[in-house]
Amino acid sequence: MRNASIRMRRWLAGLCLLAAMAPLHAEPVPIAVIVAAEHAREAIDPDALTLIYRRKRLHWADGSRIEPINLPADHPLRLRFSRTVLGLKPEQMQDYWNEMYFQGVSPPYVLASEAAMLAFVAATANAIGYVSACHVAGDVSVLFLLDERGRRLPFETVPPCADPAP
Repeated sequence: MRNASIRMRRWLAGLCLLAAMAPLHAEPVPIAVIVAAEHAREAIDPDALTLIYRRKRLHWADGSRIEPINLPADHPLRLRFSRTVLGLKPEQMQDYWNEMYFQGVSPPYVLASEAAMLAFVAATANAIGYVSACHVAGDVSVLFLLDERGRRLPFETVPPCADPAP
């Protein structure tokens, strides 16, 4: 009986140690929708953003052509963006673009990284893109932040990045 009690205590101690070593579940960093300074005051909401990324809305309020920018199809942030904003899985988006291509509509440009997205949007007056909110820097303006469910967040909710640079 005493040996069983000792084994039970050791087992519980080991379980507590494992629980203490397990990483805490962290909330994903919000997605920041970014534009160049010229369009910082645009009235874009997540529904309008969906239209822009499906190339159903093509122009800013001033009549200039919108240039939506994407990350590579397998980039984790693009996967979150597609699911959260567009409501589609990547393979569904590929099917969508296959259909649109035959109608003469091209998909958004693709850039290799969040750093490239920040640089391109800062340098291109009509561009719109997205990055992890904690990576926003430079000469871009944030239109809004989105959480995992596609809800707008206040700007004060950006936690620090776990990864150092985009």
